[in-house]
Amino acid sequence: MCLYLCLFFLFFELSTCDPIPAPWPEQFHSVMFVNRSGDLHQTDLWYDWPNGRNFNINQYQLGILKYDIEWNNGTSFIYTLDPFNHTCQLLHFEVGILRPNWLLGANYLGQQYVDNFLCNVWEKVEFIWYYEDVLTRTPVKWIFYDGMTFHVMTFEVGAVLDDAHWQAPLYCFSDPDPELHQTHTTRNNSLVLVDSELAVLSAFRRTLMSHMR
Repeated sequence: MCLYLCLFFLFFELSTCDPIPAPWPEQFHSVMFVNRSGDLHQTDLWYDWPNGRNFNINQYQLGILKYDIEWNNGTSFIYTLDPFNHTCQLLHFEVGILRPNWLLGANYLGQQYVDNFLCNVWEKVEFIWYYEDVLTRTPVKWIFYDGMTFHVMTFEVGAVLDDAHWQAPLYCFSDPDPELHQTHTTRNNSLVLVDSELAVLSAFRRTLMSHMR
């Protein structure tokens, strides 16, 4: 009888624990639609933790196609290719890409229907709200503090982009064009970035990683 009571209370305790978000797969590809105050773009995200790299390919609505390669050594290249003008930003961060367990320690807020999916919801460092499908544990949506919203359209676990696509163009390294410039960011200095969207994502990356140290 005592054994049954112990098992019952153990099951009850486990069933009342807050769920924790699933770690990101070490490699995946996701297509997302992003809305920031009505400005829309589509993002192809290639996450590749074993190789220490992350690639965002951003198609802005009726606008430019922008490439953003991030490396785990803190270096990022943000550039455009033909048929657009050749531009490139070389950014230096004191932290690398997000770890697969970057949601560790997030505050559980309960369940909510989002984009027609029943989701568990978490908040992390008052910077991001993350929605994960209850049944599949696949990310459905996340929202940054400024309202920038990512809707996950596809999520391919294990997908890997060929190495040839991870090379930034030569003019990121040698072209003297004034549009091609370097931006250095540190925790104590304000971010000097062309895109306010990039500023939000960069600040989040630094804030989050500082909390995980």
